Amino acid sequence: MKSEIKFLVGLDETRVPETIEWEASDSGMEGTKPANAVMMSIWDPKENTTLRIDLWTKDMLVDDMKRFFFENLVTMSDTYLRATNDEVFARKLKAFAEDFGKTIS
Repeated sequence: MKSEIKFLVGLDETRVPETIEWEASDSGMEGTKPANAVMMSIWDPKENTTLRIDLWTKDMLVDDMKRFFFENLVTMSDTYLRATNDEVFARKLKAFAEDFGKTIS
């Protein structure tokens, strides 16, 4: 069994993202959905490093980008806990995220 996740990025003449759409084959959603930003981290086991794709459209507001980072940090702490069972550092990461959220507001 396989699942496909697809991102479609519309670029302007200088290759800056104007639109981002995404879809996932087993999401239960019909068709593509719009987005203003995407952050993707991919672990490369051969090189033992992280590859990243960070995109945002011209329409992404600075306040929305701040919230996007805050929510990513919070969910990273949850994912870290599920992946490692390291409750101590997961709490520290979540505390950092919460402080970050208060600071940028």
